Parts: sequence; structure tokens; C-alpha cells
Amino acid sequence: MAAPGENLRINSDRLWDSLMEMAKIGPGIAGGNNRQTVTDEDGEGRHLFKRWCDAAGLEMGVDEMGTMFARREGTDPSLPPVYVGSHLDTQPTGGKYDGVLGVLGGLEIVRSLNDLGIKTKHPIVVTNWTNEEGARFAPAMMASGVFAGVLDQADVYEHTDKNGKKFGEELERIGWKGTEKVGDRKIHAFFELHIEQGPILEDEDIDIGVVTHGQGLKWLQVTLTGKEAHTGSTPMPKRRNAGLGMARVIELVHEIAMDYQPDAVGAVGHMEAYPNSRNIIAGRTVFTIDIRSPEKEVLDAMDARVREGIDTICEALDIQYKIEQVGHFDPVTFDAGCVKAIRDAADRLGYTHRNIVSGAGHDACWINRVAPTAMVMCPCVDGLSHNEAEEITKEWASAGADVLFHAVVETAVIVE
Repeated sequence: MAAPGENLRINSDRLWDSLMEMAKIGPGIAGGNNRQTVTDEDGEGRHLFKRWCDAAGLEMGVDEMGTMFARREGTDPSLPPVYVGSHLDTQPTGGKYDGVLGVLGGLEIVRSLNDLGIKTKHPIVVTNWTNEEGARFAPAMMASGVFAGVLDQADVYEHTDKNGKKFGEELERIGWKGTEKVGDRKIHAFFELHIEQGPILEDEDIDIGVVTHGQGLKWLQVTLTGKEAHTGSTPMPKRRNAGLGMARVIELVHEIAMDYQPDAVGAVGHMEAYPNSRNIIAGRTVFTIDIRSPEKEVLDAMDARVREGIDTICEALDIQYKIEQVGHFDPVTFDAGCVKAIRDAADRLGYTHRNIVSGAGHDACWINRVAPTAMVMCPCVDGLSHNEAEEITKEWASAGADVLFHAVVETAVIVE
């Protein structure tokens, strides 16, 4: 960075206060947050973010997927902006930092630039991507996926939650369906700050994760159909137990993931059994399989083994199955120039750092397809995330935001 060098820092107190203020919206039941996408709580969080952006002198744009783009003008408005951000939506039992740190860290960059009277050649745009989590409406990273052209906007509008409500209608209901066409924006580079959601940085006492790659993933929704019957009077050999089939698939997924160590992972998360009565053998189960690997060949091999295994299990139990892929992206290699900007920023600021592969999906994974992209990670306590007990320290948040600040401003080019 040409200037002002290593003394450039964000206002850590203001960033932390903003995180705590946002956490008051959609509180969970155990200290975290339930601010799921396109709920009333999501709408309230968006309004607070917009008020803060207005106060910082930013111009707000909203596209047809509800993604918010808050622009700080550059000295050359014709240049494509540097984008920075993440998401404000949470899991049903989510933490206060997952995604939110990236959005409010981006806002803090702009606030600090304003405080210091620093101008950049490129505009800077702080972004809140809609429905990163995919908890209420699958798939995850929905808006960034549409932006990158890998998801169809009309199709995702029709996706329903467990109560049958459509994403597009709910987005319009909360008042955040914009008019801007999705994907029309030009992006010079995109940076995303995120908590690690894993234990490596904390275990190794490292300040900053320089994310070089992202794991690929596949989400499979599986429906097993057997036959409902009385649990007490139906002979064991006569049973067509969809619950037993689900149990065996859960074990199968674990075994497959263990066969591709050290980097592959897999689990069954969401599970439903019907009719869900204590004395009725489950006639139908619906559940999701999440498999991930940083190597495409491994991910594809895991997928093939899961499908083959389900076929074998269901044949043995005389039950039917349907497998639907509801989420997918290939492994990601982030832009070398953006990664270098993050690594150089950590060096310049004196923070310890290491390369890291993101085990979770992020909006950056889709945006990397259409613009140079990279991610900064900070530690989280015990590596815990997607849990109301998710926690970070103020110092970790500040270090991550400082590195983000330098990388973004260097890329946007300070005007002397």
C-alpha cells in the first residue's frame, strides 16, 4: 500500500458495538441469533444496516434477489468497484458472527476511511448477500449463485420452506425485493471476512487465515418410502422400515467420509420421519446428506458411493428411494492476486497467519467465478459455528478487519 502504511487500523470498538447491536435483532434462545433469510427479523436487520450505511454517506442499491449494495464513490466513478461483504442471515440456532462480521467489517472499512479522510480511486461497495445460509430455503449461497449465473432466478423464487412459503413471495413480503437486475454489476475484486468455523487457527494460536481454496460440496435430499405399520404386531421380517434405512444411510455417509481422510467430510443433518408416532414404523423419511472435499475427483467419488450404497440398502430393506441434488459447487481456487493482498496485509500489520482451506461454503465461492476473489478468516472459540454458543474475541475481530481493510484499500488504490 502506498500510504498510510502499517498505522492504518479500523475502529475496533465501533465494529464490536455494531456486532452487538445487530445481535439484538432476531435473538435466539441461548445467546445467539435466529434471523433466517427473508423473515421479519431479516428485514429488521436489513433496515438497521441501511441506516448505518446512510449515516456513512453510502448509496444503497438492491437487486431482484434482495442483495444490498452500499457504494462509497471513488475518485474515478467509471472504474469497477472493489466489493467487500458477506451475509446477515443466520441459521435457526445461529451465532452472532457467522456472516455478520464480514458485512459489518466491510461497513467499518468505509467508516474508518471517512474518519481518516482517505479517498480511493475505485469505488468500494459493502454487500449483504441474500440467503447465504440456505437454512430456510435451499440451496445455500442463493443470491450470489444467481449473480454468478449458476442458479436460475425464476427457479429459486419458487423454492419453498417447510411451511410451503415461496422464497420470491417472502422476499417481496418483507419489502426487500429490489428492481436492479441481478448480475449486471461489474466487480474489480471481492473480499470476504469470515470466522473460520473450525478449530485450526485457535489451536495453532494463529491470528489470520489466508484462504487459498474452498471445499466443494454436494447436498443430496433423500426420500425413503417403506410402509407404515404397528410397531408391536408387525413381525420383524415383514417390516419395510424407512427409519432403519435412514439409520443405515447415516452410517454409510460417515464411513465414506472416513475413507477419504484427511480433508473429506460428510454427515446427515436435516432429518424427518413420518408419521413420527411412537408406535408406528416409519413409512417415509426425508433427510439431507452433506458431503465435501477440496478435490473434485474425491467429491464425485463420494457422491457415486453414496448413491450406490443407498441403492443396496433400499433393496435389502424392500423400500423405495429418491435422491435429489439440492445444492452443489465444485472446489474453489481463489485469485492469486487477491490472496497475496491478504497475505501481504497480514505481514504488514504484524499478524501471524497461515494458508487455510475453507471447509464451509461462502458467497465468495460463487463470486470467484465472475471476479477476482479471496477470503480472510479469524479464529472462533473451539471452532464452533452454526450454534448459538459461537464466540470470537474482540481482538480476533479487529485483526481480521484490519487485514481486510488493508487488502481492500490497497486494491481500491489510495489517492494521495
